[in-house]
Amino acid sequence: MARKGMMGHFFSSKSSSSSISHGSSPSRASLYAPTSRFSSDVAMERTLATAEAMITKWNPDISSFAKVTSLFYENRREARDFIKCVNDLQKSMHFLVMEGSSSEKLVRSQNLMETAMKRLQKEFYQILSMNRAHLDPESVSARSSRDSTRSSTSDDDEDDGSEDEIRIAGESITEVENVSTIAMEDLRSIAECMISSGYGKECVTIYKIIRKSIVDEGIYKLGVEKFSSSQIHKMDWDALELKINNWLKSLKIAVKTLFNGERILCDHVFAASESIKESCFTEISREGAQILFGFPEIVARNGKKSPEKIFRTLDMYTAISSHWQEIESIFSFKSTSVVLSQSVNSLIKLGESVRTMMAEFESAIQKDASKSAITGGGVHHLTVHVMDYVSLLADYSNVLVDILDGYPPPAKSSSPESYFDSSDSDESPVPSISLRFAWLILVLLCKLDGKSKHYKDVSLAYLFLANNLQHVINKVRTSNVQYLLGDGWVTKHESKVKQFAANYERLGRGK
Repeated sequence: MARKGMMGHFFSSKSSSSSISHGSSPSRASLYAPTSRFSSDVAMERTLATAEAMITKWNPDISSFAKVTSLFYENRREARDFIKCVNDLQKSMHFLVMEGSSSEKLVRSQNLMETAMKRLQKEFYQILSMNRAHLDPESVSARSSRDSTRSSTSDDDEDDGSEDEIRIAGESITEVENVSTIAMEDLRSIAECMISSGYGKECVTIYKIIRKSIVDEGIYKLGVEKFSSSQIHKMDWDALELKINNWLKSLKIAVKTLFNGERILCDHVFAASESIKESCFTEISREGAQILFGFPEIVARNGKKSPEKIFRTLDMYTAISSHWQEIESIFSFKSTSVVLSQSVNSLIKLGESVRTMMAEFESAIQKDASKSAITGGGVHHLTVHVMDYVSLLADYSNVLVDILDGYPPPAKSSSPESYFDSSDSDESPVPSISLRFAWLILVLLCKLDGKSKHYKDVSLAYLFLANNLQHVINKVRTSNVQYLLGDGWVTKHESKVKQFAANYERLGRGK
């Protein structure tokens, strides 16, 4: 009746007749509004009815079947329909709020939404808990690696007669990958649904608790421990070296598998929200990562600085620097920058320790007080020790370039010019690392020159110098030291060996 009266009102006015004839009356929209609203109400009711049927079916408080059965495990197609119903319900609720519709429908929708969220919360927890083996960081990171390399695998790999073994292994890997992929996709769909419905906090809380326990357990299994400065200071070298060796093994696994896999999983599940993604990964990984990357700094600050400890220190420096790109990529969030800062601090302190130990080694050469002449002008034990040390040190030349960069070079004026290769110039300066190695050998040669004075027979003194310098050259030639010093250094010192040998022969004949 209201609709009929409204239409009668429009047609009773004379002034409106011309408007109607031109088809421009503003009342035309009003004529269709009730029909449009009716259609919306019907669609709304249909959405609520569909959602109510689906959500009620999987309400554990009502259905004993829903209480003991997993929706996503039982029927993944229905699980997708459940997610769709919840998303449609959420859209309807927005529409109801905007339209200012009756509170009865809003209350009904809200109750359904809370029931649905409890169900999804339970499913999210179950998927995370039941798939620990398929969602562990190793499986996730390995799956990612295989995805990137599988396309480059050659068919020729299967022509060695073990096609069946490869096929069975491949099927096993594929099965694990499929379970992992399904679980990751289900977690993502639930997370996106809960976040968009305003229940992100509940979802995130579950994720953080379960995944942090996995990361913490991984750190524990790797044997990574949190030490105080006093504990490291009191530890004898054998015990500390065992801890360092374990840390070196653990770092590679932690970076490539544990933290990398966790970052991949977190990025996937919370792809819809950068802030949630960052919050989750930070809370899950930061504590363990700081313990891992803080260990070298504590060792560098409080460990013994004797020269023989330098190689384990260089191993730790190498471990961090060689994985730096991966570390930087994994901990790229602003809130995980503290992990990067810790890693940098460890590198700085390790570098300082290396420079201190090299200075101690140089000092030890200069302080060698042995005065007994080697029988027959043979090779001195100091020469053997120093050159073994220097040749091992040269194996770390890649990281020593960084450590010695900017480190003040030795003063040439402090030693005999004849022993120093002064081929460098302002136009082509010699790298710090090359100067430092040349200097260490120079300190040895100067010390040997002094020890040659212990020979009463001058000819034996020259033989001693020739034999020891030849040993130095041989160690340089057969190690990475040659690449640091260059062929010019070797040629120059070979000519000195010939001079020493010639003097020995000349004096020996005269005798």
